[in-house]
Amino acid sequence: MPFLGPRPGAKMSSRHTSMFYTVEVGDTKFTILKRYQSLKPIGSGAQGIVCAAYDTIKQQNVAIKKLSRPFQNVTHAKRAYREFKLMKLVNHKNIIGLLNAFTPQRSLEEFQDVYLVMELMDANLCQVIQMDLDHERMSYLLYQMLCGIKHLHSAGIIHRDLKPSNIVVKSDCTLKILDFGLARTAGTTFMMTPYVVTRYYRAPEVILGMGYKENVDIWSVGCIMGEMIRGGVLFPGTDHIDQWNKIIEQLGTPSQGFMQRLQPTVRNYVENRPRYPGYSFDRLFPDVLFPTDSSEHNKLKASQARDLLSRMLVIDPEKRISVDEALLHPYICVWYDEGEVNADLLDKTNRLMCRKPAPGPYDHSVDEREHTVEQWKELIYQEVMEYEMTHNTLNSTGGRTAQQAAADNGDEHVEAAAGGGATQGSSSQAQQGSTRR
Repeated sequence: MPFLGPRPGAKMSSRHTSMFYTVEVGDTKFTILKRYQSLKPIGSGAQGIVCAAYDTIKQQNVAIKKLSRPFQNVTHAKRAYREFKLMKLVNHKNIIGLLNAFTPQRSLEEFQDVYLVMELMDANLCQVIQMDLDHERMSYLLYQMLCGIKHLHSAGIIHRDLKPSNIVVKSDCTLKILDFGLARTAGTTFMMTPYVVTRYYRAPEVILGMGYKENVDIWSVGCIMGEMIRGGVLFPGTDHIDQWNKIIEQLGTPSQGFMQRLQPTVRNYVENRPRYPGYSFDRLFPDVLFPTDSSEHNKLKASQARDLLSRMLVIDPEKRISVDEALLHPYICVWYDEGEVNADLLDKTNRLMCRKPAPGPYDHSVDEREHTVEQWKELIYQEVMEYEMTHNTLNSTGGRTAQQAAADNGDEHVEAAAGGGATQGSSSQAQQGSTRR
C-alpha cells in the first residue's frame, strides 16, 4: 500500500507543533489548527463531536467535527473512511462539503484523530419542523432536499437514511444535507435488534430488507414533509416490527404483488399480520393542518401539498414517485432552476457561470471491502495526507505548498485550504427568510 505522507516514525517538528493548540470541549480534547478559535460544543452523535468555531484566516464561523474514535473497531473505521471519501467527492450547494480537513498527528503510528471543517449553519430541521411554516418555505425546503438527493444519485450514492437531524438550514431558508446515509453493506434486515438509531424515516424496502432503487429516498422526504405538516413523527415505531405496523395501520396493507417480492421469512410474518384498509390522505392530512393557501404568485395550496405526499408515501416503491417527477410536481416546480437541479454553480472567483459536472461515480467497492482496523486506519491516513497536500494554499499562515511538503518528505505538517460545505450551527432557531437568495 503506497504511503502518501510523513514517513513512519517521522518526528514532529517545532514548526508543526506551533500550528496547533489543544482545548478541552466538555470532556473531549480538540487539538486543532490555531486559526480556529472560540470553540463551543453544538452537537454530538455516534460519528463524532461538533464544535462551532471562528476561522481567523477566512474570518467566518465554521463547524469542526472530530470523528469519534474512528479506529475503535472495523465498523467505525469503515464509516469514517466512507464519510471523508464522499465529502471530498460531492460538490453541491445543498450537500455538506469540506472547508478543511486535518490531523495533528505526524505519523501513521501516532495517527488517531481526524478533524473535518464545515460551514456553520443556524439550525437543523428538527427545530424548523416546530415552526409554523408557510407553503413557500415548506415547498422551498423540500425543493432543496430533492436537488441535493438528485446530485447524490448522479454519483451513484443512494442515501437511504435521510432524517431531520441530518438536514440543516440557515436563516435565509437555504438547506444542506449533512451526511451520506447508510453504507451499501449496512442495510437494515427485518426483525433485527431494536433501534440503536432513529429509523422512523427509512423506507419499507429498507425496513423489510428488500432491494431498493433511487426512490427509496423519496419515502424519507415524504416522512419529513408529513412531519412538517402534522408537527409530529408519522411512523414512530419502537422497533422494526412496530414501525411496519404503524405504516400499514395508516397507509393500508400493501398488495399481494408487493408481498411476493419479500424474502420468505419476512413475507410469512407480514402476511400474517391483520389486514388494514388504511386511511385516505384527506383524513391523514386534513386541511386544518396546512398553512393558509398562498396568495403570492406561486399560489401554492394544501391540495397540491397533499397530492405530493400521497405520491411519496407509497409503500410499494414501484408505484412511488421518482426524484425527477417530484421536482416537476406543481408544489415543487415553482422553484425549478435547471442550474440548481443539474448542479450548475456560479464560480465566485471570476463570476462566470460554468457547468459543474456531476460528481465522479462513487467507488462502491469501498463498501464491500473487508479490511482490518489497521488497514482502514492506513487508508484514512492516506486520504487525509492527500487532502492536506492538494489543498494547501494558505502559505501566509505558516503552511507550505504541496511541492514544498513533498520535498520535505513529511518533516512539516501541511495545512489544508478551504472548499465549501455546511453543518449544524448555533442553537438559535432559524428565522426563515421570505425570499430566495
